Formats: sequence, structure tokens, C-alpha cells
Amino acid sequence: MVSASCSLSILAARTDLPFLMQTVPHIVRGCNFQFRDRLLAVDTAPLSGDKVNRPGIGTLDELHQCCHQLKDAGVVDRVVDIDYSESYRKKVYRKHFGFPIRNSHNHKGYPILGTIFSIENPQTDYLVHFDSDMLLHSEPDYSWVEAGIKLLQQNPDVIAVRPLTGPPTSDGSIHQRVAYEYDPNGFYRFKFFSSRVYLIDCKRFEKLLPLPALWRSYNQKILNRLPNGIKTILNYLTNKGQLDSWEVMVSRRLEETHYVRATMESPQAWTIHPKDRNPEFLEALPDIIKYIEAGWYPMAQAGYYDLDLKSWLPIPAGAAEAEQKDKNWKPIWLRTPIKYQAYPKIQTVETEPKN
Repeated sequence: MVSASCSLSILAARTDLPFLMQTVPHIVRGCNFQFRDRLLAVDTAPLSGDKVNRPGIGTLDELHQCCHQLKDAGVVDRVVDIDYSESYRKKVYRKHFGFPIRNSHNHKGYPILGTIFSIENPQTDYLVHFDSDMLLHSEPDYSWVEAGIKLLQQNPDVIAVRPLTGPPTSDGSIHQRVAYEYDPNGFYRFKFFSSRVYLIDCKRFEKLLPLPALWRSYNQKILNRLPNGIKTILNYLTNKGQLDSWEVMVSRRLEETHYVRATMESPQAWTIHPKDRNPEFLEALPDIIKYIEAGWYPMAQAGYYDLDLKSWLPIPAGAAEAEQKDKNWKPIWLRTPIKYQAYPKIQTVETEPKN
């Protein structure tokens, strides 16, 4: 076991109610790590951006009830509302952006202040963050968190670590839209940050601060020509303007430094992000979770981060159970040789979508 303390933080909002009770226990199981603290950070702010039209939006009372059920069941240790007080916002924004920005969410309604709240909350050396809609596979005797902490300890230029994006392919390829470099120490080096899943060394992450506050394009073109610092002051004075995504700001900062984000190459743990929240997905979700935990997935999903729901449906009855019962069963990534050395040094193909 890695000699370090680590916390887990999972974001929960009213838009997550259709799946929260299934995905949060699934995420905790998949991490396979003895966290010092497991936190559900509850977003109580009014919905904005594209979150307003998400299906299955519930009430805050329903959200709190579900979160406390997870706490009572021992899945998480704490349920805490994100602190949206003006004093807290000013304090942490001065630290993270160098200025007390007014906006708490980005242009899509994603909680930037809530993300920072999760980072500021733990009293541990390391922090693992998950959005509550993520799906995660891990081999039973493997912890990507433990392996990720070791990776951080051995590579001081890595600012954050995450598991493989999408199930492994037979040749070890991954599908990304942004440039990356394969590191022979067993991971892929990115200058693009992903906010849905990450493991950070809390003190090392602070070396990136303050982040540049980036703003979406204004209708008046003359405003777009202004430096970001002036846009930030104007936002504070007029309360107008929309923030870009937090992960874009972190990515911009990475480009200015020697730091990188690492995606682990190990096929023993991998993540999938469900984009669809339709009834067909919600009905299939219990089986999809069961199959992912067993290590089964359709070959069309291999190497792809976003859930390819069509390739999963209809769920093949008994496939995961049959694989587990087979005495010769091996995880799918062990069935054919993986030739990592065949990779070109840098590839530019397909990316994790931004928030």
C-alpha cells in the first residue's frame, strides 16, 4: 500500500438523480482503495446552461435524501453542500484565479466553484475526484488510485492522473482528438486536462495557481479583443459574461508550464462516460454496470471513452456471468497481445469531450 493519505470527492446535483444511487456505489467499489474520507459534494445552486433541460431533474430534497441514504449505507462518509457564500467564493477565487470572480458555474452550468470546493475540502496528501455519472472498471486485485499515487510520486512533472479512457484495445491504441505523447514509464502525457476524473497531489496542484480566468466570446466583438484580466474586472463590475470550462483553464495553465496530465496505460482499470441520459440508457444501466465491473464490453466500445450505447443494446444475457464462471476466463485485455511499442511517439486523433 502506498504510504499516503487520500480522499475521494464525488459531485452530485439534481440532474444526477436518475442514476446517482447506482453510479456512486459503483465508483467507490471500482477505486478499490482505503480512502481517509469519502465526500459527496452537493450542488444546491439553481440549474443553468444545458443542465436546465436535462431529463429526470429532481428536487433538492430528493437529492439530499438520496445522498444521505448513501451515507447511511456506508458508501460515503460525508454529505456536504457546496459553500456558495460570498465570503467563501471571494476567498477561494482569489487563491485559484487571483481575483474574486462572480460566476459560480461555467457557461454550460458546470460548477466551477463546486470543483474548487472539492479540491479545498480534503485534509489529505492526495485527492480523487469523480463526476457522479462516470463508469469505472477495475480488476479485483488492482487499485488505479494506488498505482496513480505511485506514478505521481515517481514523476514530479505530472500534475494529475486518471485511468485509461475507454476499455483497452487489442493493440493498445487509444482514440483521442488532442495531441499526446506516450511515456515509456507507462502512461500518456497530455497538456489537456479532464475534469470528470482525476487524482491529484494537492500541494503540487497548488503550484498551477492562479489559473487564467477564461471567458466565452461576447456578442460585441470589441470586447473579445480585451485581455482576460480586463474581461475579469468588467465581469466583476457588471456581472456580465460567461466563464469557459474549468478544465480549459487548467489546460491553458498546463501549456504555460512543464506539467502534464497523465492517462495510465494499464488495462487493469478504465473509464467510460455516458453521454446519453435517455430512458433506454437508464433501463440498461444496472446491466451495463454489472458487465463493466466484470470486465465485459462490446468490441465497438474498445478504445472509446464515450459510451456507445447502441453497441451495448440489447444487453447479451449471461455474457458477463459466463466469462466469470469459465475456468479459463481472462480479462479481455489479456486475450490478445498488446504491442505498446508499435505506437508512434505522438498521435492526434480523438478526445474526451469537454464539459
